[in-house]
Amino acid sequence: MTRHSIAFAMGLLAMTGAAAASDLKAGNGHSVHLGRFDGAVYYTVEKDGYRVVATVAPGADEQPIRFVSTLGPGQRLLISVPQAIGQPSADLEIIRDGEVLVVNEPGTNRFDSVTTSAILEK
Repeated sequence: MTRHSIAFAMGLLAMTGAAAASDLKAGNGHSVHLGRFDGAVYYTVEKDGYRVVATVAPGADEQPIRFVSTLGPGQRLLISVPQAIGQPSADLEIIRDGEVLVVNEPGTNRFDSVTTSAILEK
């Protein structure tokens, strides 16, 4: 099972481009880099909302970690990886803005705080 999860995540990585922030379409994967972890994010449209799956691992031979969440409009998912003492964490933020899912990788600021607040209050 673990090998299949890793193979699936690596397959998604191979099919996706590495962008800092992007709008993600249902069923398409997006590769992510989170500190020492690499992985992929995708989502499917379900009756309860967008089912978001993020799978990351510190290497191809390591046990992956999977995060699964169902997001409604205006909701967000934050995955945070601590760094060295005194360094900011590496944060991956996934926001559902109406019918669009936005992936913000560490070091990006696609939305300023005013825009982000407006999205989260919908």
